[in-house]
Amino acid sequence: MAKGTHDFAPDPRNETILIDVNGTLFPRAEASVSVFDSGFMLGDGVWEGLRLHRGRIAFLDAHLDRLFEGAKAIAMDIGLSREALVRRLEAVIDGNDMRDQEGVHIRLMVTRGIRSTPYQDPRVIISPATIVIIPEYKAALPATIEHGIRLFTVHVRRGDPAVQDQKLNSHSKLNCITACIQAAQAGADEALMLDPHGFVATCNSTHFFIVRKGEVWTSSGDYCLGGITRSNVIQICREESIPVFEKNFSLTDVYGADEAFVTGTFAGVVPVTETDGRSLTDGRGPMVERLQRLYKGLMDRDVSA
Repeated sequence: MAKGTHDFAPDPRNETILIDVNGTLFPRAEASVSVFDSGFMLGDGVWEGLRLHRGRIAFLDAHLDRLFEGAKAIAMDIGLSREALVRRLEAVIDGNDMRDQEGVHIRLMVTRGIRSTPYQDPRVIISPATIVIIPEYKAALPATIEHGIRLFTVHVRRGDPAVQDQKLNSHSKLNCITACIQAAQAGADEALMLDPHGFVATCNSTHFFIVRKGEVWTSSGDYCLGGITRSNVIQICREESIPVFEKNFSLTDVYGADEAFVTGTFAGVVPVTETDGRSLTDGRGPMVERLQRLYKGLMDRDVSA
């Protein structure tokens, strides 16, 4: 079954990981939250996916900026300072003896906390925020990095920020899930999503780019999450004098592109070989291969700083 950029080889070590729930490490089989928790009950919370690289979390400051800004936007008190949250992340890594391991992905989740009753009003919260940290041995498959994924454009749109702001990395992902379902049922790996005006916005779990005549294009960013990897790739292009544009473009531009790729914390830069049955490349093209190499170098520099 296709799983897109997040496909990975099962690792038996994941069965014995320790998961942090509100500052206490529990074996995987024992880690749990209340059925009254805001995340379980209503999808009320924010989260980050983090990558451990050479013993350190890559681009941690940018991820924490997004997490704390998202929490502030929904009037949620995380209950920990940045420094305390970093210490908790470090304790999870060390508690699982992952410091010297590659291929470690961490999911950091913060919900508004426990509710006294099943109701959406935050005034029924009776506990501090719930903070869960799940570290796993998960690395993108080499076949994904080399041979890429196939996309299908779905009817589900990225909505107006007055409805649900796509800038929020919230637990409420039903919009993306329904897009993913349609793409999977069409036989594709991930969904390509349009904005309310019919321009290309993003994918259900990654950000989308095309390459045309040596130029790299991505959406205006108005209807997608402020992606960390997306912004890093744009930065790389500017540093390397690769013309890069954040702009509106249509599916016609995609179908006629020389290359396409997606970006995300889990797999980095991944080629897109096909969109809506139109073949783009057999695998990764020269621009994608170059950007994969440059992105790896940027990660190296970030964790060495």
